[in-house]
Amino acid sequence: METMETVELGEHKPGRQKLPAEAVELYNLFIHGAISRRAFGDGIKKLGISGLAAAAVMDMLMPKYAEAQQIARNDFRIKASYETIPSPNGNGTIKGYLVRPSGADTREAKPMKLPGIIVVHENRGLNPHIEDIARRLALENFMTFAPDGLTSMGGYPGDDYKGGLMFAKVDGKKMLEDMAAAALWLKGREDCTGKIGITGFCYGGGVSNTMAVKLGADLAAAAPYYGGVPMEADIAKMKAAILVHHGALDTRLSATWPGYDKALTAAGVPHEGYIYPNSVHGFNCDATPERYNKEASQLAWSRTVGWFNKYCRG
Repeated sequence: METMETVELGEHKPGRQKLPAEAVELYNLFIHGAISRRAFGDGIKKLGISGLAAAAVMDMLMPKYAEAQQIARNDFRIKASYETIPSPNGNGTIKGYLVRPSGADTREAKPMKLPGIIVVHENRGLNPHIEDIARRLALENFMTFAPDGLTSMGGYPGDDYKGGLMFAKVDGKKMLEDMAAAALWLKGREDCTGKIGITGFCYGGGVSNTMAVKLGADLAAAAPYYGGVPMEADIAKMKAAILVHHGALDTRLSATWPGYDKALTAAGVPHEGYIYPNSVHGFNCDATPERYNKEASQLAWSRTVGWFNKYCRG
C-alpha cells in the first residue's frame, strides 16, 4: 500500500534562511562518501547562496546532535549500558548500546520480558542520534540494542565524516554477520520475549531488509527507512512483517517501492509502504535540520511504533 501525505520540507527556525535543495543534495553526497569534503565545500561555493558564506552553509547542513537529543543519556526512565557480544562469523565481536525502560527492571524480582528492537545506524557508525532513537524506542516499552558496525575499527570516532571513511574499510559481509549476531543475541536474552524487530536508516534500512531475508522466522518485523531492497529471488525467504518508509524526493530509493511491493505481495509477506511528499533522504533525522521533515518524521515514527506493537508483542 502506498499513501501520500502533504508535508512541508525541512524544519526551519524563524528568521533562518532556507537552503536550496541543491545544497542538501551536496550534503547527502558528501556524507555518503560520494564526494570529498573539499568537493562539498566547492559545490556550496558555486551555489552562491545570498548572504551566507560557504562555511556557514556547511555548518547549517552538519548534524546538531546535542540540539536534537530528545531523551538524555541519564534519563531516569531508562537503563542503558554498552555491551560487547561475540560475532564468530563476522568481525569477532560487536559492541552496541542496550537500553531498557527502567520500570521493567524494578516491578518484579525478575526483569520483565520485553520485545526487542535492533536499531541500525547509517553508514558512519553508532552516532548520538542513533543512540537517541534507541532510547526513544525504549520509552515505548521495548528493549533496544543499537550495534556499532565500526566496532572492528575501534568504534564510532565522534565525527560522522571520519566514521564514513572508516565504514568504507570494513568488510561488508562480515558487518552483516555482526548485525545478525546482535539480533540473535537480543532475541536470546532472558529479559527478551523472543520476539524481535529491526529498524534502521539508509545503510541500516538496507540491513533491516537484508535481516528479514537472513533471519527468516527469527525476525518478527522490520521497519526500514530509505533502505535498499533485497534481490527479488530472496524476498520469498522473508517471514517478518515489513513496513517501508521513503521520501518522495529521494527518487533513487523511492522508485524501488512499486517493485518491492509487488514482490512482497507475491511472497505473501505482510507489508505496508509509505512515500512522504516533499521529503528527502534522511527526512527522519532531526539532528540534520535542513533534511528533517517534522511532520513526515512524526507520522513515520507513529507507524513504526504501531507496527512493532502489532507484530512484536503478539
